[in-house]
Amino acid sequence: MKSYLLGIDIGTSACKVAVFDRNGKVLAAASGDYPVYYPHEGWAEQNPEEWWDAVCRATKETIQKADITADEIAGIGIDGQSWSAIPIDREGNVLANTPIWMDTRAQSICDRLNQEIGQEEIFEVAGNSLQPSYSTAKILWYKENLPEVYAKIYKILQSNSYIAFKLTGAVTQDVSQGYGLHCFNMKKGCWDEKMCERLGIPMEFLPEICDCDHVVGTVTGKAAAECGLVEGIPVVAGGLDAACGTLGAGVIHSGETQEQGGQAGGMSICTEEYKADPRLILSYHVVPGKWLLQGGTTGGGGVMRWFEREFADYERMMKEQTGVSSLNQLNKIAEKVGPGCDGMVFLPYMSGERSPIWNPYAKGVFYGLDFAKTKGHMVRACMEGVALSLRHNLEVAREAGAEADVLRAMGGSANSLLWTQIKSDITGKPIIVPASDTATTLGAALLAGVGVGFYKDYEEAVSLTVKETRRHEPDPKNKAVYDKTFETYMELYKSLAHIMTAK
Repeated sequence: MKSYLLGIDIGTSACKVAVFDRNGKVLAAASGDYPVYYPHEGWAEQNPEEWWDAVCRATKETIQKADITADEIAGIGIDGQSWSAIPIDREGNVLANTPIWMDTRAQSICDRLNQEIGQEEIFEVAGNSLQPSYSTAKILWYKENLPEVYAKIYKILQSNSYIAFKLTGAVTQDVSQGYGLHCFNMKKGCWDEKMCERLGIPMEFLPEICDCDHVVGTVTGKAAAECGLVEGIPVVAGGLDAACGTLGAGVIHSGETQEQGGQAGGMSICTEEYKADPRLILSYHVVPGKWLLQGGTTGGGGVMRWFEREFADYERMMKEQTGVSSLNQLNKIAEKVGPGCDGMVFLPYMSGERSPIWNPYAKGVFYGLDFAKTKGHMVRACMEGVALSLRHNLEVAREAGAEADVLRAMGGSANSLLWTQIKSDITGKPIIVPASDTATTLGAALLAGVGVGFYKDYEEAVSLTVKETRRHEPDPKNKAVYDKTFETYMELYKSLAHIMTAK
Protein backbone atom coordinates (compact mmCIF):
# COMPACT_ATOMS: atom_id res chain seq x y z
CA MET A 1 0.00 0.00 0.00
CA LYS A 2 1.28 3.49 -0.86
CA SER A 3 1.28 5.14 2.57
CA TYR A 4 3.84 7.94 2.41
CA LEU A 5 4.71 11.22 0.73
CA LEU A 6 8.17 12.54 -0.12
CA GLY A 7 8.99 16.25 0.11
CA ILE A 8 12.11 17.79 -1.45
CA ASP A 9 13.27 21.32 -0.58
CA ILE A 10 15.96 23.08 -2.65
CA GLY A 11 17.25 25.63 -0.15
CA THR A 12 20.10 28.08 -0.43
CA SER A 13 22.68 26.22 1.64
CA ALA A 14 21.34 22.67 1.33
CA CYS A 15 18.52 20.51 0.07
CA LYS A 16 16.28 18.77 2.56
CA VAL A 17 14.37 15.57 1.89
CA ALA A 18 11.73 14.12 4.22
CA VAL A 19 9.23 11.25 4.24
CA PHE A 20 5.84 11.91 5.87
CA ASP A 21 2.93 9.68 6.78
CA ARG A 22 -0.68 10.72 6.26
CA ASN A 23 -0.76 12.61 9.59
CA GLY A 24 2.32 14.67 8.78
CA LYS A 25 4.67 12.70 11.01
CA VAL A 26 8.27 12.79 9.79
CA LEU A 27 9.51 9.22 9.43
CA ALA A 28 12.96 10.36 8.42
CA ALA A 29 14.77 13.33 6.92
CA ALA A 30 18.19 14.05 5.50
CA SER A 31 19.98 16.97 3.91
CA GLY A 32 22.66 17.48 1.31
CA ASP A 33 24.95 20.51 1.26
CA TYR A 34 26.20 22.46 -1.72
CA PRO A 35 28.09 25.73 -2.06
CA VAL A 36 27.11 29.24 -3.09
CA TYR A 37 29.72 30.78 -5.37
CA TYR A 38 30.60 34.47 -5.10
CA PRO A 39 32.93 35.06 -8.09
CA HIS A 40 32.49 38.86 -8.05
CA GLU A 41 30.95 41.48 -5.80
CA GLY A 42 27.18 41.36 -6.14
CA TRP A 43 27.26 37.86 -7.65
CA ALA A 44 25.81 34.79 -5.91
CA GLU A 45 25.33 31.66 -7.99
CA GLN A 46 24.89 27.91 -7.71
CA ASN A 47 25.32 24.87 -9.91
CA PRO A 48 21.95 23.09 -10.35
CA GLU A 49 23.74 19.83 -11.05
CA GLU A 50 25.10 20.01 -7.51
CA TRP A 51 21.51 20.38 -6.27
CA TRP A 52 20.62 17.14 -8.07
CA ASP A 53 23.62 15.27 -6.66
CA ALA A 54 22.64 16.42 -3.16
CA VAL A 55 18.99 15.40 -3.73
CA CYS A 56 20.10 11.92 -4.81
CA ARG A 57 22.27 11.47 -1.72
CA ALA A 58 19.65 12.82 0.67
CA THR A 59 16.80 10.81 -0.87
CA LYS A 60 18.71 7.52 -0.55
CA GLU A 61 19.58 8.34 3.06
CA THR A 62 16.02 9.34 3.92
CA ILE A 63 14.44 6.16 2.55
CA GLN A 64 17.04 4.04 4.32
CA LYS A 65 16.51 5.85 7.66
CA ALA A 66 12.72 5.67 7.30
CA ASP A 67 12.97 1.89 6.90
CA ILE A 68 10.44 1.86 4.09
CA THR A 69 10.59 0.70 0.49
CA ALA A 70 10.44 3.31 -2.26
CA ASP A 71 7.35 1.70 -3.78
CA GLU A 72 5.39 2.74 -0.66
CA ILE A 73 5.71 6.42 -1.70
CA ALA A 74 2.44 7.74 -3.15
CA GLY A 75 3.80 10.98 -4.56
CA ILE A 76 6.68 13.46 -4.59
CA GLY A 77 6.48 17.24 -4.16
CA ILE A 78 9.32 19.70 -4.67
CA ASP A 79 9.79 23.25 -3.47
CA GLY A 80 12.67 25.53 -4.27
CA GLN A 81 14.32 28.87 -3.70
CA SER A 82 13.02 31.77 -5.73
CA TRP A 83 14.26 33.61 -8.80
CA SER A 84 16.53 31.08 -10.45
CA ALA A 85 17.23 31.31 -14.17
CA ILE A 86 18.52 27.87 -15.12
CA PRO A 87 19.39 27.70 -18.83
CA ILE A 88 19.10 24.22 -20.35
CA ASP A 89 19.62 23.06 -23.92
CA ARG A 90 17.41 20.62 -25.84
CA GLU A 91 19.23 17.65 -24.29
CA GLY A 92 18.58 18.99 -20.81
CA ASN A 93 22.16 20.01 -20.11
CA VAL A 94 22.69 22.97 -17.76
CA LEU A 95 24.50 25.65 -19.75
CA ALA A 96 25.70 27.86 -16.85
CA ASN A 97 25.48 28.32 -13.11
CA THR A 98 22.27 30.06 -12.14
CA PRO A 99 22.36 33.40 -10.34
CA ILE A 100 20.27 32.94 -7.18
CA TRP A 101 17.96 35.25 -5.23
CA MET A 102 20.89 37.11 -3.59
CA ASP A 103 22.50 37.97 -6.93
CA THR A 104 22.37 41.62 -8.00
CA ARG A 105 24.70 41.65 -11.02
CA ALA A 106 21.95 42.79 -13.40
CA GLN A 107 21.15 46.12 -11.72
CA SER A 108 22.11 48.15 -14.80
CA ILE A 109 19.78 46.06 -16.97
CA CYS A 110 16.91 46.78 -14.56
CA ASP A 111 17.73 50.48 -14.57
CA ARG A 112 17.65 50.54 -18.36
CA LEU A 113 14.38 48.59 -18.70
CA ASN A 114 12.67 50.66 -16.01
CA GLN A 115 13.65 53.73 -18.02
CA GLU A 116 12.79 52.39 -21.49
CA ILE A 117 9.52 50.59 -20.70
CA GLY A 118 8.55 52.43 -17.53
CA GLN A 119 8.43 51.16 -13.97
CA GLU A 120 4.67 51.65 -13.75
CA GLU A 121 3.94 49.70 -16.95
CA ILE A 122 6.07 46.76 -15.82
CA PHE A 123 4.48 46.81 -12.38
CA GLU A 124 0.96 46.96 -13.85
CA VAL A 125 1.52 43.59 -15.55
CA ALA A 126 3.82 41.81 -13.11
CA GLY A 127 2.60 43.13 -9.76
CA ASN A 128 6.27 43.40 -8.75
CA SER A 129 8.90 46.06 -9.28
CA LEU A 130 11.75 45.12 -11.60
CA GLN A 131 14.78 44.35 -9.44
CA PRO A 132 18.03 42.47 -10.18
CA SER A 133 17.19 39.68 -7.70
CA TYR A 134 14.35 38.42 -9.94
CA SER A 135 14.77 36.02 -12.87
CA THR A 136 13.91 38.58 -15.57
CA ALA A 137 17.14 40.56 -15.73
CA LYS A 138 19.27 37.44 -15.21
CA ILE A 139 18.01 36.00 -18.51
CA LEU A 140 18.87 39.24 -20.28
CA TRP A 141 22.25 39.25 -18.53
CA TYR A 142 23.01 35.94 -20.29
CA LYS A 143 22.11 37.56 -23.60
CA GLU A 144 24.44 40.49 -23.06
CA ASN A 145 27.32 38.75 -21.30
CA LEU A 146 27.20 35.05 -22.26
CA PRO A 147 26.01 35.08 -25.89
CA GLU A 148 27.39 31.58 -26.50
CA VAL A 149 25.18 30.29 -23.65
CA TYR A 150 22.16 32.35 -24.69
CA ALA A 151 22.33 30.96 -28.24
CA LYS A 152 21.92 27.38 -26.94
CA ILE A 153 19.04 28.03 -24.50
CA TYR A 154 16.01 25.79 -25.02
CA LYS A 155 14.16 26.60 -21.78
CA ILE A 156 14.66 28.59 -18.57
CA LEU A 157 13.77 26.60 -15.45
CA GLN A 158 13.20 27.41 -11.78
CA SER A 159 14.82 25.45 -8.94
CA ASN A 160 11.93 23.08 -8.27
CA SER A 161 11.16 22.63 -11.98
CA TYR A 162 14.77 21.61 -12.59
CA ILE A 163 14.51 18.83 -10.01
CA ALA A 164 11.12 17.82 -11.44
CA PHE A 165 12.82 17.67 -14.85
CA LYS A 166 15.61 15.46 -13.50
CA LEU A 167 13.04 13.14 -11.89
CA THR A 168 10.57 12.92 -14.78
CA GLY A 169 12.02 14.46 -17.95
CA ALA A 170 9.12 16.95 -17.99
CA VAL A 171 9.87 20.64 -18.64
CA THR A 172 7.52 22.67 -16.43
CA GLN A 173 6.81 26.03 -14.80
CA ASP A 174 4.51 26.18 -11.79
CA VAL A 175 2.28 29.20 -11.21
CA SER A 176 3.80 30.19 -7.82
CA GLN A 177 7.25 30.74 -9.33
CA GLY A 178 5.85 32.80 -12.22
CA TYR A 179 6.36 35.99 -10.24
CA GLY A 180 10.10 35.79 -10.89
CA LEU A 181 9.51 36.92 -14.46
CA HIS A 182 8.00 40.30 -15.23
CA CYS A 183 6.33 38.97 -18.37
CA PHE A 184 4.07 36.92 -16.06
CA ASN A 185 0.65 38.53 -15.69
CA MET A 186 -0.02 38.44 -11.96
CA LYS A 187 -3.73 39.16 -12.30
CA LYS A 188 -4.36 36.41 -14.87
CA GLY A 189 -1.69 33.84 -13.94
CA CYS A 190 -0.30 33.48 -17.47
CA TRP A 191 2.52 34.72 -19.66
CA ASP A 192 1.99 38.15 -21.20
CA GLU A 193 3.17 37.95 -24.80
CA LYS A 194 3.35 41.72 -25.27
CA MET A 195 5.52 42.22 -22.16
CA CYS A 196 7.77 39.32 -23.22
CA GLU A 197 8.36 41.20 -26.44
CA ARG A 198 9.02 44.52 -24.73
CA LEU A 199 11.43 42.98 -22.22
CA GLY A 200 13.19 40.98 -24.91
CA ILE A 201 12.50 37.54 -23.42
CA PRO A 202 11.56 34.95 -26.09
CA MET A 203 8.24 33.22 -25.29
CA GLU A 204 9.75 29.90 -26.38
CA PHE A 205 12.17 30.05 -23.42
CA LEU A 206 9.22 29.82 -21.01
CA PRO A 207 7.60 26.47 -20.15
CA GLU A 208 3.83 26.17 -20.05
CA ILE A 209 2.42 27.22 -16.67
CA CYS A 210 0.71 24.58 -14.52
CA ASP A 211 -0.86 24.33 -11.07
CA CYS A 212 1.50 23.48 -8.24
CA ASP A 213 -0.33 20.23 -7.40
CA HIS A 214 -0.48 19.12 -11.05
CA VAL A 215 1.18 15.73 -11.70
CA VAL A 216 3.77 16.59 -14.34
CA GLY A 217 5.14 13.07 -14.77
CA THR A 218 6.48 10.01 -13.03
CA VAL A 219 9.95 9.04 -11.88
CA THR A 220 11.98 7.63 -14.76
CA GLY A 221 14.10 4.51 -14.56
CA LYS A 222 17.28 6.61 -14.84
CA ALA A 223 16.25 8.94 -12.00
CA ALA A 224 15.14 6.01 -9.85
CA ALA A 225 18.55 4.40 -10.18
CA GLU A 226 20.34 7.64 -9.32
CA CYS A 227 18.37 8.58 -6.21
CA GLY A 228 17.10 5.31 -4.75
CA LEU A 229 13.46 5.60 -5.84
CA VAL A 230 11.38 3.31 -8.04
CA GLU A 231 10.11 4.03 -11.51
CA GLY A 232 6.56 5.33 -11.83
CA ILE A 233 6.10 7.45 -8.66
CA PRO A 234 3.97 10.52 -9.52
CA VAL A 235 5.72 13.90 -9.22
CA VAL A 236 3.83 17.20 -8.94
CA ALA A 237 5.11 20.54 -10.22
CA GLY A 238 5.72 21.88 -6.71
CA GLY A 239 6.40 25.53 -6.02
CA LEU A 240 8.16 28.39 -4.35
CA ASP A 241 9.82 27.47 -1.03
CA ALA A 242 8.21 30.35 0.87
CA ALA A 243 4.79 29.36 -0.49
CA CYS A 244 5.25 25.68 0.33
CA GLY A 245 6.47 26.65 3.80
CA THR A 246 3.37 28.82 4.13
CA LEU A 247 1.20 25.79 3.33
CA GLY A 248 3.26 23.59 5.67
CA ALA A 249 2.72 26.13 8.47
CA GLY A 250 -1.05 25.84 7.95
CA VAL A 251 -1.64 29.14 6.16
CA ILE A 252 -4.41 28.55 3.61
CA HIS A 253 -7.03 31.21 4.46
CA SER A 254 -7.06 34.93 3.74
CA GLY A 255 -5.28 36.96 6.45
CA GLU A 256 -3.25 34.06 7.80
CA THR A 257 0.47 34.80 7.78
CA GLN A 258 3.68 32.79 7.70
CA GLU A 259 6.86 34.16 9.29
CA GLN A 260 9.98 32.89 7.58
CA GLY A 261 13.08 32.01 9.56
CA GLY A 262 15.28 30.18 7.08
CA GLN A 263 18.42 31.54 5.42
CA ALA A 264 16.30 34.50 4.33
CA GLY A 265 13.74 36.26 6.48
CA GLY A 266 10.36 37.80 5.85
CA MET A 267 6.68 36.96 5.85
CA SER A 268 3.88 35.80 3.54
CA ILE A 269 0.31 37.04 4.04
CA CYS A 270 -2.40 34.96 2.36
CA THR A 271 -5.00 36.96 0.45
CA GLU A 272 -7.86 36.18 -1.91
CA GLU A 273 -7.57 39.62 -3.50
CA TYR A 274 -4.90 41.06 -5.77
CA LYS A 275 -2.88 43.40 -3.50
CA ALA A 276 0.29 44.61 -5.14
CA ASP A 277 2.72 47.15 -3.73
CA PRO A 278 6.05 47.97 -5.41
CA ARG A 279 7.82 47.85 -2.04
CA LEU A 280 6.76 44.23 -1.47
CA ILE A 281 6.62 40.94 -3.39
CA LEU A 282 3.44 39.40 -4.79
CA SER A 283 3.19 35.78 -5.89
CA TYR A 284 0.55 33.14 -6.30
CA HIS A 285 0.15 30.79 -3.35
CA VAL A 286 0.67 27.09 -4.06
CA VAL A 287 -2.96 26.77 -2.89
CA PRO A 288 -5.23 27.54 -5.88
CA GLY A 289 -7.11 30.84 -5.90
CA LYS A 290 -4.86 32.59 -3.39
CA TRP A 291 -2.02 35.12 -3.57
CA LEU A 292 0.79 35.75 -1.11
CA LEU A 293 1.87 39.30 -0.31
CA GLN A 294 5.43 38.78 0.82
CA GLY A 295 8.28 40.59 2.47
CA GLY A 296 11.57 38.97 1.54
CA THR A 297 14.79 40.00 3.29
CA THR A 298 18.37 38.86 2.87
CA GLY A 299 18.94 38.85 6.64
CA GLY A 300 17.18 35.86 8.20
CA GLY A 301 18.65 32.82 9.89
CA GLY A 302 21.65 33.32 7.63
CA VAL A 303 22.73 36.23 9.84
CA MET A 304 23.21 33.89 12.78
CA ARG A 305 24.98 31.31 10.62
CA TRP A 306 27.38 34.05 9.49
CA PHE A 307 27.96 35.22 13.05
CA GLU A 308 28.56 31.68 14.29
CA ARG A 309 31.01 30.97 11.48
CA GLU A 310 33.06 34.11 12.01
CA PHE A 311 32.88 34.72 15.78
CA ALA A 312 32.11 31.45 17.58
CA ASP A 313 35.48 29.66 17.75
CA TYR A 314 35.18 29.51 21.55
CA GLU A 315 31.65 28.08 21.42
CA ARG A 316 32.69 25.46 18.88
CA MET A 317 35.56 24.46 21.17
CA MET A 318 33.21 24.24 24.16
CA LYS A 319 30.82 22.05 22.18
CA GLU A 320 33.51 19.37 22.20
CA GLN A 321 33.43 19.41 26.01
CA THR A 322 29.75 20.04 26.75
CA GLY A 323 27.90 18.73 23.71
CA VAL A 324 25.90 21.98 23.56
CA SER A 325 25.78 23.39 20.02
CA SER A 326 27.54 26.67 19.34
CA LEU A 327 24.24 28.27 18.26
CA ASN A 328 22.57 27.28 21.54
CA GLN A 329 25.51 28.76 23.46
CA LEU A 330 25.14 32.02 21.53
CA ASN A 331 21.45 31.96 22.35
CA LYS A 332 22.28 31.72 26.06
CA ILE A 333 24.61 34.72 26.10
CA ALA A 334 22.04 36.76 24.16
CA GLU A 335 19.43 35.98 26.83
CA LYS A 336 21.53 37.86 29.39
CA VAL A 337 21.13 41.13 27.46
CA GLY A 338 17.91 43.13 27.88
CA PRO A 339 15.46 44.13 25.12
CA GLY A 340 16.84 46.96 23.01
CA CYS A 341 20.43 45.79 23.51
CA ASP A 342 21.34 48.86 25.59
CA GLY A 343 20.99 51.03 22.50
CA MET A 344 22.78 48.74 20.06
CA VAL A 345 21.04 48.27 16.69
CA PHE A 346 21.91 46.02 13.75
CA LEU A 347 20.91 46.57 10.12
CA PRO A 348 20.76 43.01 8.67
CA TYR A 349 21.49 43.92 5.05
CA MET A 350 24.08 41.18 4.52
CA SER A 351 23.65 40.74 0.78
CA GLY A 352 22.12 44.05 -0.16
CA GLU A 353 18.46 44.14 0.81
CA ARG A 354 15.24 43.16 -0.85
CA SER A 355 11.87 44.40 0.40
CA PRO A 356 10.91 46.98 1.31
CA ILE A 357 14.00 49.13 0.56
CA TRP A 358 15.24 47.29 -2.58
CA ASN A 359 18.84 48.39 -2.38
CA PRO A 360 21.39 45.89 -3.74
CA TYR A 361 24.17 48.04 -2.29
CA ALA A 362 22.83 48.13 1.28
CA LYS A 363 25.27 46.85 3.91
CA GLY A 364 25.02 45.33 7.36
CA VAL A 365 25.72 47.79 10.17
CA PHE A 366 26.27 47.47 13.93
CA TYR A 367 25.38 50.79 15.58
CA GLY A 368 25.97 51.59 19.25
CA LEU A 369 29.20 49.71 19.96
CA ASP A 370 31.19 50.85 22.99
CA PHE A 371 33.47 49.29 25.61
CA ALA A 372 30.49 48.13 27.66
CA LYS A 373 29.14 45.95 24.84
CA THR A 374 29.73 42.19 24.82
CA LYS A 375 29.45 39.34 22.38
CA GLY A 376 26.00 38.76 23.85
CA HIS A 377 24.98 42.27 22.77
CA MET A 378 26.12 41.53 19.23
CA VAL A 379 24.21 38.23 19.10
CA ARG A 380 21.01 39.76 20.45
CA ALA A 381 21.40 42.76 18.12
CA CYS A 382 21.56 40.32 15.19
CA MET A 383 18.33 38.68 16.33
CA GLU A 384 16.62 42.01 16.93
CA GLY A 385 17.81 43.41 13.57
CA VAL A 386 16.19 40.52 11.70
CA ALA A 387 12.97 41.05 13.70
CA LEU A 388 13.04 44.78 12.95
CA SER A 389 13.25 44.06 9.22
CA LEU A 390 10.22 41.76 9.65
CA ARG A 391 8.30 44.57 11.35
CA HIS A 392 9.27 46.97 8.55
CA ASN A 393 7.74 44.62 5.98
CA LEU A 394 4.60 44.02 8.05
CA GLU A 395 4.02 47.76 8.41
CA VAL A 396 4.36 48.28 4.65
CA ALA A 397 1.94 45.37 4.07
CA ARG A 398 -0.59 47.02 6.36
CA GLU A 399 -0.30 50.20 4.31
CA ALA A 400 -0.98 48.05 1.22
CA GLY A 401 -4.19 46.76 2.80
CA ALA A 402 -3.00 43.39 4.14
CA GLU A 403 -3.08 43.16 7.93
CA ALA A 404 -1.46 40.20 9.70
CA ASP A 405 -3.06 39.16 12.98
CA VAL A 406 -1.12 36.07 14.03
CA LEU A 407 2.22 34.89 12.60
CA ARG A 408 2.93 31.20 12.05
CA ALA A 409 6.69 30.64 12.29
CA MET A 410 8.75 28.26 10.18
CA GLY A 411 12.43 27.63 9.55
CA GLY A 412 15.37 26.98 11.86
CA SER A 413 15.04 30.33 13.66
CA ALA A 414 11.71 29.16 15.10
CA ASN A 415 13.62 26.62 17.21
CA SER A 416 15.02 29.50 19.26
CA LEU A 417 12.50 30.46 21.94
CA LEU A 418 14.40 33.71 22.54
CA TRP A 419 14.47 34.76 18.89
CA THR A 420 10.79 33.89 18.39
CA GLN A 421 9.84 35.92 21.49
CA ILE A 422 11.92 38.85 20.24
CA LYS A 423 10.01 38.75 16.94
CA SER A 424 6.69 38.67 18.81
CA ASP A 425 7.69 41.61 21.03
CA ILE A 426 9.04 43.73 18.16
CA THR A 427 6.10 43.16 15.81
CA GLY A 428 3.45 43.15 18.53
CA LYS A 429 2.00 39.98 16.98
CA PRO A 430 1.31 36.59 18.59
CA ILE A 431 3.46 33.87 17.00
CA ILE A 432 2.40 30.23 16.68
CA VAL A 433 5.09 27.60 16.08
CA PRO A 434 3.74 24.50 14.32
CA ALA A 435 4.90 21.05 15.40
CA SER A 436 7.26 20.31 12.56
CA ASP A 437 10.32 22.41 11.80
CA THR A 438 10.15 20.83 8.35
CA ALA A 439 7.26 23.06 7.26
CA THR A 440 8.71 23.63 3.79
CA THR A 441 9.19 19.96 2.91
CA LEU A 442 5.81 19.21 4.49
CA GLY A 443 4.19 21.82 2.24
CA ALA A 444 5.82 20.24 -0.82
CA ALA A 445 4.61 16.80 0.32
CA LEU A 446 1.07 18.12 0.85
CA LEU A 447 1.00 19.39 -2.74
CA ALA A 448 1.82 15.86 -3.85
CA GLY A 449 -0.79 14.47 -1.46
CA VAL A 450 -3.57 16.62 -2.91
CA GLY A 451 -2.32 16.07 -6.45
CA VAL A 452 -2.46 12.28 -6.24
CA GLY A 453 -5.66 12.13 -4.17
CA PHE A 454 -3.96 11.17 -0.90
CA TYR A 455 -6.00 14.03 0.62
CA LYS A 456 -9.35 15.23 -0.74
CA ASP A 457 -8.38 18.92 -0.40
CA TYR A 458 -6.08 21.37 1.40
CA GLU A 459 -8.45 21.73 4.36
CA GLU A 460 -8.11 18.01 5.09
CA ALA A 461 -4.36 18.02 4.44
CA VAL A 462 -3.70 20.87 6.88
CA SER A 463 -6.13 19.66 9.56
CA LEU A 464 -4.43 16.25 9.62
CA THR A 465 -0.80 17.37 9.49
CA VAL A 466 -0.24 20.83 11.02
CA LYS A 467 -0.16 20.93 14.83
CA GLU A 468 0.65 23.79 17.19
CA THR A 469 3.53 23.18 19.65
CA ARG A 470 3.84 26.56 21.31
CA ARG A 471 2.58 30.12 21.19
CA HIS A 472 4.37 33.39 21.97
CA GLU A 473 2.45 36.48 23.05
CA PRO A 474 4.03 39.95 22.75
CA ASP A 475 5.15 41.55 26.02
CA PRO A 476 3.77 45.14 26.13
CA LYS A 477 6.74 46.42 28.20
CA ASN A 478 9.23 45.01 25.73
CA LYS A 479 7.17 46.32 22.81
CA ALA A 480 7.45 49.86 24.25
CA VAL A 481 11.26 49.53 24.30
CA TYR A 482 11.31 48.13 20.80
CA ASP A 483 9.13 50.91 19.41
CA LYS A 484 12.01 53.28 20.15
CA THR A 485 14.54 50.80 18.74
CA PHE A 486 12.49 50.62 15.54
CA GLU A 487 12.62 54.42 15.20
CA THR A 488 16.43 54.24 15.46
CA TYR A 489 16.52 51.35 12.98
CA MET A 490 14.53 53.32 10.41
CA GLU A 491 16.52 56.50 10.96
CA LEU A 492 19.83 54.63 10.61
CA TYR A 493 19.10 53.42 7.11
CA LYS A 494 17.66 56.77 6.10
CA SER A 495 20.87 58.45 7.29
CA LEU A 496 23.19 55.94 5.60
CA ALA A 497 21.31 55.30 2.35
CA HIS A 498 23.24 57.98 0.47
CA ILE A 499 26.51 56.09 0.97
CA MET A 500 25.00 52.64 0.30
CA THR A 501 25.23 53.10 -3.45
CA ALA A 502 27.22 51.70 -6.37
CA LYS A 503 30.91 52.50 -6.15
